[in-house]
Amino acid sequence: MRRGLLATAAAAVVLLAAGCGGGGGTEGGTAGPSSGAAAAPAPTIALFLPESKTTRYEAFDRPLFQAKVKALCPDCKVLYANADQDPAKQQGQVESALTQGAQVLVLDAVDAAAVAPLVNEAKQKKIPVIAYDRLISGIGYDYYVSFDNVKVGQVQGQALLDELTKRGTVAKGQIVMLNGAPTDPSSGDYKKGAHLALDGKVQIGREFDTPDWSPDKAQQETEQAITALGRDAIVGVYSANDGMAGGAVAALKRAGYPTMPPLTGQDAELTAVQRILTGDQTMTVYLNIRSQAEKAAELAVALGKGEHPAAPTKVNNGTADIPAVLLDPEVVTKQNIKDTIVKDGFYTGAQICTPDVAAACQQAGLQ
Repeated sequence: MRRGLLATAAAAVVLLAAGCGGGGGTEGGTAGPSSGAAAAPAPTIALFLPESKTTRYEAFDRPLFQAKVKALCPDCKVLYANADQDPAKQQGQVESALTQGAQVLVLDAVDAAAVAPLVNEAKQKKIPVIAYDRLISGIGYDYYVSFDNVKVGQVQGQALLDELTKRGTVAKGQIVMLNGAPTDPSSGDYKKGAHLALDGKVQIGREFDTPDWSPDKAQQETEQAITALGRDAIVGVYSANDGMAGGAVAALKRAGYPTMPPLTGQDAELTAVQRILTGDQTMTVYLNIRSQAEKAAELAVALGKGEHPAAPTKVNNGTADIPAVLLDPEVVTKQNIKDTIVKDGFYTGAQICTPDVAAACQQAGLQ
């Protein structure tokens, strides 16, 4: 998946493969025999993730990032904090890391505007910053590592449109759009991409910007749309991620839909994959989080060593052109689960095929 762009990204950071520089010593260690001076201490890298309701962050991003830093720089220290979708809490976590002597910040912002002053503080202290997964606006910094988020929205919207066309329901009703948190710049990109695919081709009956990416709020929004439009008028649901798709499914089932309408998602959460197998969800977007986390770790270690590798592209955040590594998304449906997320080791067949979806797994060739 995404081999061409990943190869470009890998080439841009190939010089990072050597791991820690200098003598590789830990703080307080001695220099190599030829240096005659104390080895530089290994850098301290701080990783900040935004929330834990979305499965990916604790299950994948955090351990993959930490493992890659450990492989590249065994003596590097990683400070970690999860903000639980609280901007004030994240601000305190960043301030604490700066106090503890973090030399590189890898920041997935809960509220991009709220963290800008802290990025500025780090910049004044000559501490490099990597915006991870979500673009931070209003200030320049060192790198942005994410996916092509407009393209994510486009492939979601196109997948929804394709399924509506297949079912012959494009002109028979309206869709509901569940966009992500308005404080997350990525949400705006997903929304933009979805509208590029959907505008003028299907009627949008209701559209919501869902605070905190909350599944519970997405369920409430879907219920509001069903009440306002009528159950039979809704022929599809665009959901920007799998967590919110789960909320939409709960609302649709509660409303008694005889057949679930087409429904999108993102992140390839395990429960979403199972919903795709049973027909409750149409698709998800598979983001190769391993590649994302590992690229961020490679850049963080390089920055900690005083290096500044070239990036494959740049993204303008409204203030500056930020050097960026952007990975491509991939659509996952019932037909290609085995050839994507299972083949890549994201999940095993055994993890997916719990007893309640065993029959669907067998039908899809996963058992």
